[in-house]
Amino acid sequence: MTDPLVAALTAKLDAYLADLATLVSIDSGGRSKGGVDAVNAWLADRLKTLGFTVEYDRQAVVGDNLLAIRPGRGRKKILLVGHSDIIYPLGTVARRPIVMQGNKLLGPGTCDMKAGLLAGLYAIEALLAAGFEDFGAIYYLCVSDEETHPRYSLPFIQTVSRQVDVAFSLEAARENGDIVVARKGLRWYTVNATGRAAHAGVEPEKGRSAIVALARQVDALTRLNNPQTGVTVNVGNFNGGAEPNVVADQATIRLDLRAFTQAELAAAMASIGALFSQPLDDVHFEVIPEPTAACPPMEHTPAVAELERLTQQLAESLGFSVKGAMTGGVSDASYVAAAGVPILDGLGPVGGLDHSPDEYIELDSII
Repeated sequence: MTDPLVAALTAKLDAYLADLATLVSIDSGGRSKGGVDAVNAWLADRLKTLGFTVEYDRQAVVGDNLLAIRPGRGRKKILLVGHSDIIYPLGTVARRPIVMQGNKLLGPGTCDMKAGLLAGLYAIEALLAAGFEDFGAIYYLCVSDEETHPRYSLPFIQTVSRQVDVAFSLEAARENGDIVVARKGLRWYTVNATGRAAHAGVEPEKGRSAIVALARQVDALTRLNNPQTGVTVNVGNFNGGAEPNVVADQATIRLDLRAFTQAELAAAMASIGALFSQPLDDVHFEVIPEPTAACPPMEHTPAVAELERLTQQLAESLGFSVKGAMTGGVSDASYVAAAGVPILDGLGPVGGLDHSPDEYIELDSII
């Protein structure tokens, strides 16, 4: 027998698709404050009809962050979180309007993540229509700057997170339908090396090559990679020197460090610091953390594991299965987790090819 909630949501699929087309047609890319505010205003109007009170965390540079709260009759406070900005430059939406191709719906921001924002809203609507109010409050948080740097919404995310008991991120599910139960933490570093310049043909022995010394350290950095724990270190940029006939006195790398737990992240950070703490062949190093590229891990804690179990149990009762995935990518779920709140991520429809001309969601994954 079909679950009544599933039946109710299936009956509203056409309305959902029409609403999604409306949201995707609002260009909220390229750090467009006007576009992001318009998406949030549309969501706010719908949430108000469901009994939510709405407030904004006002921003000058980026869009305002939306928080809507609906009290219930139970105890637990539940947070749904997502973002209304998209990665594409302004004008992309007009050039690539939403289009249906078989089981896929393509368009800028469909998967990342307007389909998820709308799925959360429709789920709330269906639960309330069925008379479900066994919650202390539902918090619906939509931030404005997940795709850009610097981030202005992080203090607000953490303030809201400290008010709730459990959370769900409305980012898209994995392409195979998995939900996300853990995300790696992230740190970026710039490392500067300073050596001594010299004429490479006449007296190279008087020089100290910053490039050579830093290259040796890059080789040492690769040994921090650990397939068992998932710790990864990637040097994505290496610059140095000026002319081929000069022993390079300057070189710079930028590196990406990721780990699934705060303990593993801290240990790797300490190893990086130790590696560059002493000169190598009279070449000195300076390690500079990049503050706009730092994100805590979303750890697979016992509380998250219990949420995962309950989700799998619910899925089985509805006739399908779902698995938990651990990923190296970051999202705002990590900042919610850092406030001590158990959270599952990837609760939106299945989709993929984010940030590309072929970004899509799968129609049969919406309900």
